Amino acid sequence: MARTISIGAQGFEDLRKNGYFYVDKTGFVRDWWLGGDSVTLVCRPRRFGKTLNLDTVRCFLSLEFAGRGEELFGGLDVWADPAMREIQGTVPVVALSFARVKQVGFEDMLERVNTLMVMAVQSHGYLRNWDGLSEADRAALSRVTADMPPATCADVPNLLCRLLEAYHGTKPVVLLDEYDAPMEVAWTHGYWDEASGFMRDFMNSTFKTNPALGRALITGVTRVSRESIFSDLNNLNIVTTSTPLYQESFGFTQSEVDAALAEYGLAQKREDVREWYDGFVFDGHEHIYNPWSVTKFLQSGGFFEAYWANTSGNGLVSEVVRQGDEDLKVDFEELLNGGEVEKVIDEQVVFTELRTRPNAVWALLLAAGYVTSPGRVPEFVATTPRRLRLTNLEVRLSFDRMAEGWFADAEDDWGDFARALFAGDAEAATDFLSDIALYCMSSFDGARRPAEREPERFYHGLVLGLLASLRGRWSVESNRESGFGRYDVALVPTDGAAGTDPVVVMEFKVFDRRREETLEDTVERARQQIADKAYVAGLVERGIDESRIRTYGIAFRGREVLVG
Repeated sequence: MARTISIGAQGFEDLRKNGYFYVDKTGFVRDWWLGGDSVTLVCRPRRFGKTLNLDTVRCFLSLEFAGRGEELFGGLDVWADPAMREIQGTVPVVALSFARVKQVGFEDMLERVNTLMVMAVQSHGYLRNWDGLSEADRAALSRVTADMPPATCADVPNLLCRLLEAYHGTKPVVLLDEYDAPMEVAWTHGYWDEASGFMRDFMNSTFKTNPALGRALITGVTRVSRESIFSDLNNLNIVTTSTPLYQESFGFTQSEVDAALAEYGLAQKREDVREWYDGFVFDGHEHIYNPWSVTKFLQSGGFFEAYWANTSGNGLVSEVVRQGDEDLKVDFEELLNGGEVEKVIDEQVVFTELRTRPNAVWALLLAAGYVTSPGRVPEFVATTPRRLRLTNLEVRLSFDRMAEGWFADAEDDWGDFARALFAGDAEAATDFLSDIALYCMSSFDGARRPAEREPERFYHGLVLGLLASLRGRWSVESNRESGFGRYDVALVPTDGAAGTDPVVVMEFKVFDRRREETLEDTVERARQQIADKAYVAGLVERGIDESRIRTYGIAFRGREVLVG
């Protein structure tokens, strides 16, 4: 009989006591402990088992679970190691989570962290009644309150470690889950400087200037750097998706997915599950599955849905893609159509550069799991371009929905632009595109004004966003080979030669005063390129009847637009 699946149960003890569905990842406890690193940061995408693995470490090491090793870990990987059995339940543990530190203002963030620190002290409440507690330490504990100042709050884990070592005679382990959650929210809501300053003090006091610290394990999605909350931590081992450590400790492997599908009578859906939820690559180790989505799929009885993409946490990624420049949008159209792009990736996510450096955006997307880089990590990772593609079908569907929302706040129905193109109404298309350009110029091009620097690319990205909602019935193709060249944008029905829907080919041209007198001349130059490069002939070769194809030249001069 298949085990019960408990969605959202992130506590290892509950999963084991109740016999719920669980994939054995306890080998991570052994590998991390024997690795000997003083402070370890493990970065993995959302919903990839980080919280459960951290709680597994807590249950294995903590004095709270002394004598319960066989009950909780019997039959699991870590319990097969006699040396590990000796240390089970022998270490004081300070367990913290910033998963819910997602407040929209700095004061509210501090209030939440204060509450977490108060709860951490209460979890070791016996210290307050210890006869060996000095008056100074007793006073220090009394200052840990819901309204304590930031400096006091930042030092609470340091204080706890010192007292726990004195009480137990053993240096404690500190576990911090989702350390970067408050940083993402702080960047999105505009209080980055205050939040990063507090976090820098907190991290330094807890993990650097803390002689009572035994070991520490931190998890998060991103490797935040340079700003930098880790600037003083030279004892930190950072494990990203490109690092040859713990590749199979987070996420499900192919063999684990196969076993789960067999348990729930869904083995016949193996290939579809791979298309939807496979695709993550950790240091060249391929076929890593999204565990949240696979588990939800199993619980549903085999219903495919974008489970991971529909959970909270997409806000930051959606924001940086929406505000990205025209090059980013063109690259994304290539990815959405199943293609690849090549980028040099610096895995240090620099939040303050997300709006100004495209490579910072790609680093975020790779760390968050929205794009993947197949194959081994290059030796010179900081200078070698890496192939990137959307991770799987679930992610592509997620970005389809994001793209449809880029213009959700605009006042007009942008679908009218596409309808005008299909109807051959160039005048209406001009009116719509002109209005859209005026409305969206600032949100698309940002402070650097790329529309003035490279206008064809700007309008290229703009039109791709406008047409995103058509994806499904039409393929929105960008820079595809056809005839003797590459058209800028084409709308090609997904039913291809067998259908009757119209096909649209567009070529963009900026007004050139040296060769043209009017925008009409620019439109004619664009249309002439369509003819000279035989773009229509290239589509006809794909079996599309020429009578279905509409061609447009789109000319612009600043914010003036003409479609013809």
